[in-house]
Amino acid sequence: MSSPNRVDLAAAARRIVLERGFEPEPGPDVVREVAALRPPDLTNAGDGVRDMRNLLWSSIDNEESRDLDQIEFAESLPDGATRLLIGIADVDSLVPRGSATDAHAGVNTTSLYTGVAIFPMLPDALSAGLTSLLPEQDRRSIVTEVVVEADGTVKRYDAYRAIVRNKAKLVYEDVGAWLDAGSGKREAGSAIASLPPSLFPQLRLQRDAAKRLKAERLRAGALELDTIEARPTMKDGRVVDLTVTRKNLARDLIEDFMIAANIAIAKFLEEHGSSGIRRVVREPERWERIVDLARERGTTLPAQPDSQALAAFLSKEHAKDELRFPDLSLSIVKLLGRGQYALDLPGKDPGMHFGLAVHDYSHSTAPNRRYADLIEQRLVKAVLDKKPQPYTNDELAEIATHCTEREDSAQKVERQMRKVIAAQLLSDKIGQRFDAIVTGVNKDGTYARLLHPPAEGKVVKGAQGMDVGDRVTLKLVHTDAQRGFIDFARA
Repeated sequence: MSSPNRVDLAAAARRIVLERGFEPEPGPDVVREVAALRPPDLTNAGDGVRDMRNLLWSSIDNEESRDLDQIEFAESLPDGATRLLIGIADVDSLVPRGSATDAHAGVNTTSLYTGVAIFPMLPDALSAGLTSLLPEQDRRSIVTEVVVEADGTVKRYDAYRAIVRNKAKLVYEDVGAWLDAGSGKREAGSAIASLPPSLFPQLRLQRDAAKRLKAERLRAGALELDTIEARPTMKDGRVVDLTVTRKNLARDLIEDFMIAANIAIAKFLEEHGSSGIRRVVREPERWERIVDLARERGTTLPAQPDSQALAAFLSKEHAKDELRFPDLSLSIVKLLGRGQYALDLPGKDPGMHFGLAVHDYSHSTAPNRRYADLIEQRLVKAVLDKKPQPYTNDELAEIATHCTEREDSAQKVERQMRKVIAAQLLSDKIGQRFDAIVTGVNKDGTYARLLHPPAEGKVVKGAQGMDVGDRVTLKLVHTDAQRGFIDFARA
């Protein structure tokens, strides 16, 4: 009889993906369609397409990433502002509306990252090939231009077609370490030492622009959160540890740029009278619990949701205890509630993004990985081509609802796979005690995440009185990797 903790993780990932209603592989019609594709002819790109291949574009991503959606370039302006250019892969040029590939992407609406296998929204031949902004490849792009003023505000923005060429694929950890050093020097032997010398002042300029963008967002009441991401470390087919990926200056930089671009595209469509799909995070579902957590730490928050007051509290807590701040961040994220996609009509506000403290926010920077971004790209291209809006408002509303549902299901897939992986890792630690933080309390039970390894499970005994954000000591009582079950008792 096989052990419930001896699991083929790749097979488990595929099974869970299917159970949640996703298509793990494209159908034969998609395979045939993609096989017939060839890189688009760039010698006659058409009117209004700028040739920007001479700029020192670069990308920053995970080392293993091949589905590169965006590249960046910055230049100083005489008035002290910085012109920031974010080149987004023109996915629509090879995945037109109505194609079999588009239909497959519209079913899943997102790439799935399970820790042991990736199920891309678009076939690898596209997302990691023809529509990826890979180094030293000429590509079609929709460039979002954002002018960051000296005070961090953005008053000027634009979008246009361009041909671009990524000059360097950089890695978060390498760039983050270099930026963190602060000296601006290339250390011999470091991964960044072999880059062209001209790239270093470019990265410093980008970092300065990102700092100004972030400072202005924080002044407006955006929340500074720092949650951890755990990835499995494998050896001989077995999980031996969960490695935590933390934020660094390079990840912050890209996050700041993507937020600025997403705001700019939402405003661009609004300004040109086009509908769109807005990304909305409404007021917190459990503000009263957030107030309780703040009170336990000596801060009084208003009785009604207030992003600026919450942002000030988080900033103070981050400065007080940076090491444990991700635990508080996790609690706040859980209590804020889920984001959703909503129809955005010109002149009508479908709701704000509470976490970012903005009313104009879209998803537009990852069309290889998110369907909502591909839809936004088509809407932008219609504006640029002076063509009618390619989707009716009813169609956009339906797509927004479907993208929200699929995103929720994707999060459940990834959460369940994290539990399968963690259960296999913890299977020989029954009876051991762990420090943990409560992450969820609902009708289904009480859930907690261990501080190390960062594994989440259900508190099946002694959960009375626990609430989100509580620090507790738990004993591991049972694991079942086949089903992704990890059970704890209060120690």
